[in-house]
Amino acid sequence: MTIIDWIVLGAFFVLLFMVIWWVVKQKEETSADYFLASRNVGWLAIGSSIFASNIGSEHLVGLAGAGAETGMAMAHWEMQGWLILVLGWVFVPFYSRSRVFTMPEFLERRYNTASRNFLSIISLVSYVLTKVAVTVYAGGIVFKEVFGIDEWMGIDFFWIGAIGLVVVTGVYTVLGGMKAVLYTSVLQLPVLLLGSIVIMVVGLKELGGWNELMQIAGATTTEHGDSMTSLIRSHRDSDFPWTGVLLGSAIIGFWYWCTDQYIVQRVLSGRDQKQARRGSIFGAYLKLLPVFIFLVPGMIAYALHQKGMLELSSSDAAFSALVSNLLPVGIRGIVIGGLIAALMSSLASLFNSSAILFTKDFYEKLRPQSTEKHLVKVGRIATVVIVILGILWIPVMRGIGQVLYAYLQDVQSLLAPGIASVFLLGVFWKRATPAAGFSGLMTGFILGMTRLASNVFESSINPDGLLYRIILQPNWLHYSIYLFFLCIAVIVVVSFFTKPADRSKTVGLTYGSATPEQLKETRASWNKWDVIHTVIILSITLAFYIYFW
Repeated sequence: MTIIDWIVLGAFFVLLFMVIWWVVKQKEETSADYFLASRNVGWLAIGSSIFASNIGSEHLVGLAGAGAETGMAMAHWEMQGWLILVLGWVFVPFYSRSRVFTMPEFLERRYNTASRNFLSIISLVSYVLTKVAVTVYAGGIVFKEVFGIDEWMGIDFFWIGAIGLVVVTGVYTVLGGMKAVLYTSVLQLPVLLLGSIVIMVVGLKELGGWNELMQIAGATTTEHGDSMTSLIRSHRDSDFPWTGVLLGSAIIGFWYWCTDQYIVQRVLSGRDQKQARRGSIFGAYLKLLPVFIFLVPGMIAYALHQKGMLELSSSDAAFSALVSNLLPVGIRGIVIGGLIAALMSSLASLFNSSAILFTKDFYEKLRPQSTEKHLVKVGRIATVVIVILGILWIPVMRGIGQVLYAYLQDVQSLLAPGIASVFLLGVFWKRATPAAGFSGLMTGFILGMTRLASNVFESSINPDGLLYRIILQPNWLHYSIYLFFLCIAVIVVVSFFTKPADRSKTVGLTYGSATPEQLKETRASWNKWDVIHTVIILSITLAFYIYFW
């Protein structure tokens, strides 16, 4: 880091804190003001926040690391961003009509209170154990690698970077709420994109161009003959068989983009269906980029390492190694600003989403007489608690030896099937009953956690036993697919033996139950340009699959 880099980085933080100061000065009288930015947000802020919230440590460290280790195998999860279009076109109308604050609250409207409480608990625990901890852990790695500092005042710089990131982000999230998350994303997005694109361009130039990358990566093959440039791997591949990837990644993607509070909260903040949908379309456009600005740089780092032009201590260090070794004076400050922006935006979204889940799904139900100002105060306290829990979990994360991004996807693959099935049938099948919805959630969670626990204690499980063959032997993606369809079957069967919900309470929440007025409002919220942009995004996705097939 030169003095010019520090000046550039300092300028970014000055702009960031100006935005935060402006947001904090806005009065937040109600929980809708604090958690959903008064439900008055436009498409630019929604789309920027969807993308910036998604681009966290699992991309800066994990996706680049996966690119360096396995090539294009993990690209499926990024190209599943077309599912953001499903959120905008299919689910936004249902969520908008319900006027809910959280996804568990939507399940309560559609099913029952038990489903709401259970999903809230699952979501909160998963945020702390995966997303918050992974982001903070990766932040420490990025800071240590990029700044090139091992210790400061006798303290491991990993901890200084990780805790510093949490404290700064936590402070502005506590003070500014959802408005701080959204409007800082608008500033952070161009810095993030500029910095990441520079990395890719400089890396390709240093390597010798795109063809050189494809040649080196294409020459590296798996035991089944698939190259690093192949999207579709052999069905015998232990990690990414095509029989599991195509549908398994879609199930995980549907859960994440269409039902996870972390993402959907952004569209709930929209001032109307038009802004929410267009924000989703804008977010889908942006989601086309991560393969090229994160995964490809990981492959570039691998290729440079193969040519002896870059020292790579581990695959997870790929992105930060490029930043430290290739960037010219001044540009490094922009890129580091982008890295910090991505980590802060992702963390801020996690803190705010966790706070709203606790405040609206638990605290307000226990104390329904609470005033709006009191709920805002509780939300701020909840954010602080989530911050502390995330920090306490980092030492556990530091001991995990898997590639970071793969770890996150593995955990999500176990949570996604049950939740995805309940939302999918809840919206598209009016006959799904409250008892069936809860049964589907329980089935998915119990069998998912059984697999997770079995992975931890695999060495003590008999490889010839029934538990091993059913739970552990299937590939992780195949298991996710089996679990998804099992949950679907459970919901269907239980629905035929239990009492359906009162139809008057689910008007507008299921396909075919909307009133003429609700249908008219939805039809007025889109025009031909929304359709054209949707077709463009789908066409680009299809072209990508054809090129890398």
